Amino acid sequence: MESPTVLVGLIIGLPLLGFLINGISGLFWKSFRSKKSFIGTIANFAVFIPFLITVYLFLNFNAEAGAIHAKLFTWIDTGGLTVDIAYQIDQLSLIMALVVTGVGSLIHLYSIGYMSHDPGFWKFFAYLNLFIFAMLNLILADNLLLLFLGWEGVGLCSYLLIGFWYTDMLKSDAAKKAFLYNRVGDFAFLVAIFMIFEAVGSLNFDVVLANLDAFTGDAVFWIAFLMFIGATGKSAQIPLFVWLPDAMAGPTSVSALIHAATMVTSGIYLITRMSPMYVLTPEVMMIVAVIGALTAIVAATIAITQYDIKGVLAYSTVSQLGFMFLALGAGAYTAALFHVITHAFFKACLFLGSGSVIHTMEHVEHKLHDKGKDVHFDPQDIRNMGGLRKYMPSTYKTFLIATIAIAGIPPLAGFFSKDEILMHTMNMGFGEFAGAMYFLLWGVATVTAFLTAFYMFRLTLTTFHGSFKLPKNVKGAENAEEYLHESPSTMTIPLWTLAGLSIVGGFIGIPNFIAKTFGGEGTINWLGSWMSPIAADIPLTLSIPAEWALMIFATLVAVAGVYTAFKMYGNDNQEESDAKISTRFGGLYQVWKEKYNLDELYEGTVVHPTVRFSDRVLAVFDLKIIDGFVNAVAGIVRLTGSLLRYIQTGVTSNYAFFLILGVILVLSLLLF
Repeated sequence: MESPTVLVGLIIGLPLLGFLINGISGLFWKSFRSKKSFIGTIANFAVFIPFLITVYLFLNFNAEAGAIHAKLFTWIDTGGLTVDIAYQIDQLSLIMALVVTGVGSLIHLYSIGYMSHDPGFWKFFAYLNLFIFAMLNLILADNLLLLFLGWEGVGLCSYLLIGFWYTDMLKSDAAKKAFLYNRVGDFAFLVAIFMIFEAVGSLNFDVVLANLDAFTGDAVFWIAFLMFIGATGKSAQIPLFVWLPDAMAGPTSVSALIHAATMVTSGIYLITRMSPMYVLTPEVMMIVAVIGALTAIVAATIAITQYDIKGVLAYSTVSQLGFMFLALGAGAYTAALFHVITHAFFKACLFLGSGSVIHTMEHVEHKLHDKGKDVHFDPQDIRNMGGLRKYMPSTYKTFLIATIAIAGIPPLAGFFSKDEILMHTMNMGFGEFAGAMYFLLWGVATVTAFLTAFYMFRLTLTTFHGSFKLPKNVKGAENAEEYLHESPSTMTIPLWTLAGLSIVGGFIGIPNFIAKTFGGEGTINWLGSWMSPIAADIPLTLSIPAEWALMIFATLVAVAGVYTAFKMYGNDNQEESDAKISTRFGGLYQVWKEKYNLDELYEGTVVHPTVRFSDRVLAVFDLKIIDGFVNAVAGIVRLTGSLLRYIQTGVTSNYAFFLILGVILVLSLLLF
């Protein structure tokens, strides 16, 4: 296949064009804002056409011929540094582009129905298109600087989308929180880019990865570690994960876009792209694995205590991202990418399903208001739900399928990707470096897998099974169930599509030991064979019986989580079951419910000291030193002016005298 410069230009340029059309038209022509069908069509085609082009490139890509580079133009040329607006088409970028544009297209379609009554409809779709444009720059870039441009672009767009309803201060504060926490990680990533350029003199991936011997051992460690810090910001890992649950303040389709397919996977993509560097520093890989495992179990324990339907899914996302980082730290870069793909399917389905539920609950509230009833309740609180499967069959069935997938029940998608992560973690336990620690991390991940199945079925059973609890909990909401309804087709079609992908998506990575068990010699792990030239995976050394044992054990763990959830929440007894868990775990449950007080910790150790230092030191310095210097300069000028004004007498003879005196002075200088 010849260099697809035009096609890559369309993939990148169409979302930008959609942003410009909807953004500029909506900004300057108020009549345009009411043309919602046209706005939605433009925005959807701006992402769907790039998806079709990506599918074409994927089907015609020759992996044996290597990566294809498409240069659009030279961006920076200083002699010492040359950076092109150029894109790299290879196995990793194609897979990521398929996920971003494919799932992104479904989220755009869903948003037409979800945001149909919002006056900022045009602006919302402009921001969504800009987000996709930035994300595509991030994953397709052939150099670190262009990747960083996309990296910062998704950060900006997340700020705009999370705070889309900015008149609500809680939502505005959530947007600022996401923006600031990401800047911490971005600074570390930027320092790593500087160090790479200093060592190699280039930021192109091909040049950097081909010259890893130019880095000293310490340089490799610090570059990999700083990049990891950058990844903890974008991909919400300890200690920078607290922004992501608050990002639920944005519209639900934004939550699906950020949490499922795009921004939060940036860190996994970056480390996978730089995986040949990471395998050179097992110390950093261990740090990545430990942080990933800790993040996974911390977020899972918090999710057990949450009542906000999107809050549970938010902490679930943080936990699943922890699994992905555990895979990266275990040298299983393909497994991490595999979980990125399957997670995009079932988590987008779950978020969009939660949006469908919230959409209906808000409709109930509006209908009650129309009936003259002063009723107020939280449409996201699962304690006000229950019994919704009767009224929302499509939402329920798709939500249940996605829940089974994330729980790790075979043969759905989440089972294969999560099992591969656990297998690689156990495999590293038999390695030469810190094997005992990897065994411990495998244990932590296994407990987290049990908790995942438990809290996700707790959420599903409480939301859709049992009786509708709103009339019992809220005065004036009697007979509210008559207003419950299924969401429109623009919302249910994406749900069914994602549910279908959650069922079949795992078959791209079926473990090869299954084929070997039955005498097969071919490779059935298609994703593994496809990614092998790109990801520097550490190979599995486990025996086939050991792999079977681990798979069966992982299945039993997931089934145990599901069984426990059904036993506790299957009989419409959510409050009693939560009370039992609280009693059994006591103070520990309270710690989980208070989210480990991490926000309060950061407030006390970072925010308040910074504010006090600013008030007592920086403000004084600004007033006394900076303002004092400026005022002193102004005073000198004013004094000089007040003295020189006496020379200005207004008498013509005086001016003539000084003119002649000046001529004499100049002539004297010339002569002598």
